[in-house]
Amino acid sequence: MNASYCLITCRFEKEASVVALEMGRFLRRWKIVLPGLTNCIGGCQKEQQCRRLYHDLPVKQKRLLLSQLFQSMNLREDSLASQESKPGEMTCKSQRLMLLAGLICPASPGCYHYMPYTVRAMEKLIKMIDQEMQAIGGQKMNMPTLCSAELWRASGRWELMGKELLRLADRHGHEYCLGPTHEEVVTDLIASQGCLSYKQLPLLLYQVTRKFRDEPKPRFGLLRAREFYMKDMYTFDASKEAALHTYAQVCSAYCNIFNSLGLRFVKVQAATGSIGGTLSHEFQLPADVGEDRLMACTSCDFSANMETINSDEMHCPVCKGELVESKGIEVGHTFFLGTKYSSVFNATVHTSQNKPVPPEMGCYGLGVSRILAASIEVLSTEDAIRWPSLIAPYQVCLIPPKKGSKEDRGAVLLEDLYDSIVEAVPQVKEEVVLDDRTQLTIGKRLKDANRLGYPYVIIGGKKMLEEPPHFEVWNQSTGEVLFLTKEAVINLLSKVQIL
Repeated sequence: MNASYCLITCRFEKEASVVALEMGRFLRRWKIVLPGLTNCIGGCQKEQQCRRLYHDLPVKQKRLLLSQLFQSMNLREDSLASQESKPGEMTCKSQRLMLLAGLICPASPGCYHYMPYTVRAMEKLIKMIDQEMQAIGGQKMNMPTLCSAELWRASGRWELMGKELLRLADRHGHEYCLGPTHEEVVTDLIASQGCLSYKQLPLLLYQVTRKFRDEPKPRFGLLRAREFYMKDMYTFDASKEAALHTYAQVCSAYCNIFNSLGLRFVKVQAATGSIGGTLSHEFQLPADVGEDRLMACTSCDFSANMETINSDEMHCPVCKGELVESKGIEVGHTFFLGTKYSSVFNATVHTSQNKPVPPEMGCYGLGVSRILAASIEVLSTEDAIRWPSLIAPYQVCLIPPKKGSKEDRGAVLLEDLYDSIVEAVPQVKEEVVLDDRTQLTIGKRLKDANRLGYPYVIIGGKKMLEEPPHFEVWNQSTGEVLFLTKEAVINLLSKVQIL
């Protein structure tokens, strides 16, 4: 066999390396000799060198092209917010921007299609939440969305929740609700498992699922919807002291999440409402569009939802300092429930003294879809989306020259840059989009990129034709515009943090 045939065979192995290696083992095992092929796979004394050769051959990453991504037709100058709002009815920045960018599409009042870019961002957020919940011992599960009315009547919340519950009956006349929260369901599950040992505690169970609430007036897009995504965790401890320790751990994990997202938040004392319990806190993002009224002391760290204090109170109940009012968007809520639910459903755990007691419970919610919208609300400009960088749908957008322009002859340089980035910076290889709509001007595509919120936009402009080529790099987080060589671009992107 000549050298060229060996090289061709090795390249074939590059494309189907596992199959080729298994075939080689098969041939050697059964001593089947095929002219030529045996020399490379079975009989070649330099087999290990061949393996190294094809493992070292470069594999071109398939480019992710914007034209092939499914998006709504909203990337244009239309008054799309009017699709779901009446004249004079207020919308908010996040709702308007998400509609204009085609991140969401209205399905019915308070219900939306989440488009692929939004789902990517949400999956990244959920991954971050999973990491924090599991770091404190959380175990992920799924509970039924369809919840029996019998359980809700047992807790007294079937009547208490009123019209907020989306209720339905099956063909047999059995009543259900679409669960907005799952305290009854999870406690009934624990009760069905018999008496848990203290060695299994604390038990932290959580899920990330769709929730439903019959909002009387859905508005503000994902900030107040009838159907939404929520992370809800339920904890079980053998004593109040242990339960309060778990409560503090979950609150700390929530702080970690918002800090990692780069969001300014306030933890405030809150009312327990229809969920109940004796202790509650909300995690709020300060925003003018927020529907919660917050009071914070200028002299100490006291802060509370207006619902928990006298509306005429102007001084802090802790230090008598001045209280200042602001508005916020609630994105998280924690409750210490005590035995409110465990005593109703006869759930029990054994203490270290082998004594059966009703477990002390906590429940903890994070509005997953609301965090997406709220972060856009507080971080974005009036005409450009800004994501928390860790959950941006894609990190990088490359914009080549318009077809037929003077710079068009340098388009191959931008394609080469794409390939070099995904090869040299493997952590971003699934995070780079090439806007191949070269029938549009760079300016139009840059405007679309701003609307979609890529942290980095790289443009193939006039300086790309210089020697050496320089690419125009927009850092959307800092507002900087840099002109960098290929090597400098790769160095910049190698520092991008990916979940």
